[in-house]
Amino acid sequence: MLVTHSIIENLLAESVHEARQREHNAFDKLAGNPGGSLVLFGAGGLGRRCLAGLRSHGIEPITFADNNPKLWGKQVEGLQVLDPRKAAGCFGRTSAFVITIWGALSADRMSDREMQLRSLGCTTVIPFAPLFWKYPEHVLPHYAADLPHHVIEKADDVFRGFDLWADEESRREYIAQLKWRLFFDFDAMAPPQRQNIYFPPGLVELRSDEVFVDCGAFDGDTLDLFLRKSKFAFGRAFAFEPDPANFARLSDAVAFQSSQVRTRIEIKRAAVGERDGTVRFSAEGTASSSVGKGDVEVECVTLDHHVRDFNPTIIKMDIEGAEPDALRGAATLIREKSPLLAISCYHQQDHLWSIPLLIQSLNPDYRFYLRPHDLEGWDLVCYAIPNQR
Repeated sequence: MLVTHSIIENLLAESVHEARQREHNAFDKLAGNPGGSLVLFGAGGLGRRCLAGLRSHGIEPITFADNNPKLWGKQVEGLQVLDPRKAAGCFGRTSAFVITIWGALSADRMSDREMQLRSLGCTTVIPFAPLFWKYPEHVLPHYAADLPHHVIEKADDVFRGFDLWADEESRREYIAQLKWRLFFDFDAMAPPQRQNIYFPPGLVELRSDEVFVDCGAFDGDTLDLFLRKSKFAFGRAFAFEPDPANFARLSDAVAFQSSQVRTRIEIKRAAVGERDGTVRFSAEGTASSSVGKGDVEVECVTLDHHVRDFNPTIIKMDIEGAEPDALRGAATLIREKSPLLAISCYHQQDHLWSIPLLIQSLNPDYRFYLRPHDLEGWDLVCYAIPNQR
């Protein structure tokens, strides 16, 4: 079935007022007992975020439940962690179990987590989203998770974004991502293409003279993939990574290469943004280190100033939500050089449409493709392919 505007029209049929009402009421309808007790299933980062948000409203869950045996009997942020079987046995029929597990590189899906709890006898099992909608302060936005009415407020841009996609696969993925942003329909999402992120066959065919720019180089994982996919036949490569611990690992990875490869790679400990200068940075030593918060000050560079004269042919960005700023900082390069762009668009709710619209406004000579490379909305990439490639 072809994906058409009518599908989006149906998805956006709610008014902003109706969407706000749904956000406010969804959790209570699912829980059945608005004043009932809560068990948080998942004591990781999302669970701790949920706990902090609830406590800001004076709400104290009974316990965490978690599949990690190393946590059983311990406390996380002052809340006890139980084996899911024990938690279900004690509270499965009297409390709402809220699933606070959602992260990159997961091996299971939300439906699997829900099935696990129901098989243990839990009668009320709810994904985190309706609870976050009810108490959005301090928990939202969280990556692409945000309040649905914001999507409806941007309906015109949502339609314009839909019209950019060059193939049916992209349009279907766009619709699935919209369903998730509006209703947290995890089941709507297609299986990801886990292999060859940033260089998917059929979209990105590497040439022997590529000048590759890696923004958010982390520990060199994408650079390594580029080197292997190109079979070390390339022109130059530039890698930017602001996190000190990540940059140290990136440096080690480049040092491991042969001298013939090393001399064609330039690495720089810097963020990439809209203007040159310094920015605040949260240096966590992980893939989630990000600009705009934290107590570390790092250099920030624009691609227009730093690499424009080297005629980049491929630019990849996975920079934890700073992609629009970095694209604006590469505006002249994109207009004049038309590099192939592989840009992460899962860090904020509106990046699904605002990033391709931004690229198109800078240079209309692109074809756009959308591909998921991880489960449940993670590693979603917008590929802007110049028409001459």
